[in-house]
Amino acid sequence: QVQLVESGGGLVQAGGSLRLSCAASGRTFSNYAMGWFRQAPGKERGFVAAISWSGSSTYYANSVKGRFTISRDNAKNTVYLQMNNLKPEDTAVYYCGAVYLPSRAVVTSSREYDYWGQGTQVTVSS
Repeated sequence: QVQLVESGGGLVQAGGSLRLSCAASGRTFSNYAMGWFRQAPGKERGFVAAISWSGSSTYYANSVKGRFTISRDNAKNTVYLQMNNLKPEDTAVYYCGAVYLPSRAVVTSSREYDYWGQGTQVTVSS
């Protein structure tokens, strides 16, 4: 089992920044690829960013490319999502996920993830 706890969400004005954190406990964190997804009211959970177990590979949704950065610190069992130049359409509950994958690959489909956090709300006002 892997437990994931997100933090760092909040209310921010358009153009502002937030950094989300996802702290993991349980199994060996470095064996897991990680991802961030988000879900707005009335919409399905959508992919935001993913990172491989070592951090050497990352991938972003087109809507956030150039504004968001995913990173991880395996010594701290934590993955981050730095969000800059936030827009009202970024408003959503953000979830981190973990999938057992000790390779360079990243995973962009939510259906492949094994574990999820409880989510953290991000609200961007215009």
